[in-house]
Amino acid sequence: MSAHAIDVSTQDFQAQVIEASKRVPVLVDFWAPWCGPCRSLGPILERLAAEYGGRFILAKVNSDENQPLAAQFGVRGIPNVKAFSDGRMVDEFTGALPEAQVREFIERLLPSPAEPLRQQALAAKAQGDAKGAIELLSQAIQLDPRNEAVRLDLADLLLDAKAIEDARRLLDSLADSARDIHRLDALKARLELTAHAGDGTDRAKLEAAIARDPADLESRFQLANQLALEQDYDPAMAQLIEIVRRDRAFRDDGGRKTLINLFNLLGGDHDLVRRYRSELAAALNR
Repeated sequence: MSAHAIDVSTQDFQAQVIEASKRVPVLVDFWAPWCGPCRSLGPILERLAAEYGGRFILAKVNSDENQPLAAQFGVRGIPNVKAFSDGRMVDEFTGALPEAQVREFIERLLPSPAEPLRQQALAAKAQGDAKGAIELLSQAIQLDPRNEAVRLDLADLLLDAKAIEDARRLLDSLADSARDIHRLDALKARLELTAHAGDGTDRAKLEAAIARDPADLESRFQLANQLALEQDYDPAMAQLIEIVRRDRAFRDDGGRKTLINLFNLLGGDHDLVRRYRSELAAALNR
């Protein structure tokens, strides 16, 4: 084994893995001498540990000799590789993967060269410098085009700037590869709300237009999207239900589709979602 691969047992796991992962990522290879796939994967991991020269530590655990440790971390089949960072397990895989896939797994774990620029961008955003933050994130993407967090942060800022099509292209590029599905879905929902919130007409003017003409569904739709963007979800959903009741075909079923978008954004256990699901069902089945 290389200087960056070590044997670890139950006795020193806390120090060699948990504590060490607060300084550098640690890959734990649960293996056993009788395991054929382990004999294929082990040399790949050791070779990559040497190649990366200390950017991660490989900790090898004989699961036969450390069964309580294997049980503690839910090892059900070997080889089982678990990745630790900042004192906690963050990823894993089971089986003897090809070297290219193992390398990809490691690359996801390692700190990105784009991270310093991302942190600068977050600081710029906090100080109100949205333009500077966008420029920094654009530079970060050049350094690490696959960095998902950077791309999601940039999409967030582009939506703030109403650069809808740029944000859409960025989010579409993540559709098949995103690991943070919840954040991706939330940004997609926000994108659709932003796209349909109209030209920024004052909320009071939209409300006045609806008061003059309750059948003004375009004003209702813009108002609903504006309210949702402001996270004022109850009146937003009420407007969308009214659109469904008055004209299901409006904007190609836009009232129902936007409601479903909000349901997905808030989650099925949310009180508003449960209430308005019932109201939507009643409106559709009149």
